[in-house]
Amino acid sequence: SLMLAKAKEEWDQEIVEKQSEKERYLSERITPLHTSGLSLSQLQDLCRELHEKVEIVDEERYDIEAKCNHNTREIKDLKIKVLDLRGKFKRPPLRRVRVSADAMLRALLGSKHKVSMDLRANLKSVKKEDTEKERPVEVGDWRKNVEAMSGMEGRKKMFDAAKSPTGQ
Repeated sequence: SLMLAKAKEEWDQEIVEKQSEKERYLSERITPLHTSGLSLSQLQDLCRELHEKVEIVDEERYDIEAKCNHNTREIKDLKIKVLDLRGKFKRPPLRRVRVSADAMLRALLGSKHKVSMDLRANLKSVKKEDTEKERPVEVGDWRKNVEAMSGMEGRKKMFDAAKSPTGQ
């Protein structure tokens, strides 16, 4: 709070100094006008002089503004050229670097890193099963197993038995 109070005091003092500097500069540059007791022709001459001074100041302001705009356009063009030059270079492909978690923490934390992290310790072990090595399904003639699958073995035998005496 003391620092804030001190900064506020300095800021207020700086504002007062700037105001006094502005008043001093304006009092040097601008002479007070004495229009009392002047004839009409003298007032017209005074107005012409002031108008000429205003035109000169306005021309200077316009020239400075034109220079400033030209400089900003030139800066923009140079920035575009720099971006174009940067874009022409090919970036090299990055290599994949294997870093363990311990090495990464050591690199980030430096000497503060004392705890080793074994990230694989908490993982479950799973057996890899080869799906290709599973027993292949036998593809055969479907008609061979129809009798066994249908459960109609007895009926078929009866049918065959019925056919053979009549067929003889």
